[in-house]
Amino acid sequence: MGRYRQVEEIIKLMNTPERIRNTSIIAHVDHGKTTLSDNLLAAAGIISPQVAGQKLFLDSWELEQKRQMTVFASNISLVHNYKGQDYLINLIDTPGHIDFSGNVTRSLRIVDGALVVVDAVEGPMTQTETVLMQALRERVKPILFINKVDRLIRELKLTPEEMQKKFAKIILRINNIIERYAPPEHKKDWQVKVEDGRVAFGSALHKWGINLPYMKAKGVTFKDIIDAYTGAPEDIGRKVDELSKRIPLYEPILDMFCEHLPSPLEAQPYRQTQIWPGDPNSTVGKAMAKVDPAGPLLMCITFIEVDPHSGVVAIGRVFSGTVEKGKVVQMVTSRQKGAIQQVYMSMANDRVIVDKIPAGNIAAIAGLPSIRVGETIAEAGIEVQPFEALKYVSDPVVTVAVEPEDVKDLPLFDKVIHKLTLEDPNLHFRIDKESGQYLLS
Repeated sequence: MGRYRQVEEIIKLMNTPERIRNTSIIAHVDHGKTTLSDNLLAAAGIISPQVAGQKLFLDSWELEQKRQMTVFASNISLVHNYKGQDYLINLIDTPGHIDFSGNVTRSLRIVDGALVVVDAVEGPMTQTETVLMQALRERVKPILFINKVDRLIRELKLTPEEMQKKFAKIILRINNIIERYAPPEHKKDWQVKVEDGRVAFGSALHKWGINLPYMKAKGVTFKDIIDAYTGAPEDIGRKVDELSKRIPLYEPILDMFCEHLPSPLEAQPYRQTQIWPGDPNSTVGKAMAKVDPAGPLLMCITFIEVDPHSGVVAIGRVFSGTVEKGKVVQMVTSRQKGAIQQVYMSMANDRVIVDKIPAGNIAAIAGLPSIRVGETIAEAGIEVQPFEALKYVSDPVVTVAVEPEDVKDLPLFDKVIHKLTLEDPNLHFRIDKESGQYLLS
């Protein structure tokens, strides 16, 4: 499906909240989140299948491409057909490195489900537990993808039975974290299980993947997968390529999103009390629970981008009502008013202008230059509580002195510092009163 056809389909599906999935991919650093995302985007026709895993499409910032790691959270919308119906999947790839965990916190506020990616050899690591804990505290439902299964075959030479024991240990550790941090009412039903298809296995690099229902449907066994990695190097390359065509990774993963992750209609009623302190029986509270596009506008802002052409662009989730160009709104926390000048849907390093975006979707808006991360956008003229403050898992612990090379560049320096701290509220900037140094933490 071409890009413009995608946009048309996405706009149509935005008005069908039961078929929307707001989803994040979370993991420890280098466990394969962005490589997995590339596979999903290739399936949607957004990038070429030949470069999936190498392009790192959602790493849209130059430094991310250079380091091959995600620094900022990136989001994109794609359409997937499951059981004869189209679904809109709003996908957010998040950083795995602890230094950028603030972006994970902000991402998880606006999604309802999360795919936890775990390296099959390393297993769950410290940051795996941290990001999964963050998700569960935001009442975000998890599913699991065990990545880099090819390493168990090529490096550890495990048999099918040994692989299954390895998987069982990983699943047990993930379920222990869910048991510890999930809301009481979901400690049991959010446990990830192989038998119902909430756990997938595969290799994002080699573009193949399976879960149990998919294995049964395709008639594939772990022995078939091991056989693909057995033989002469030139034969292995051919067989793995055939495997990726027989069991392409995107199919079980996107199917899992549609089958096992909640729609906004399912998720907002139980997430509402965790992220918004207002009265659930109020007009706004009822509109949030119903994901009512005709209700009073309520939007949570979690990301800010400073664009040289559009100015300050705010990105967040519309929980009630509809954001549209020209609408006068209030910023509840800062007690200011303004008019939305433009509405966008985000496509990683690109934005597509749209007329309006209804409740249940992720939107970007321009025209409110004083807006900040964590702000609540609401219908003008109503009394409403702001969303709960974002709770970050860590505070800045490293402080460095920064200064322009030439004093004449001080105005530009101030402008850059302002942009950085606006886009990343985890950065703290101050001027030391005694030394006069510019300190960035």
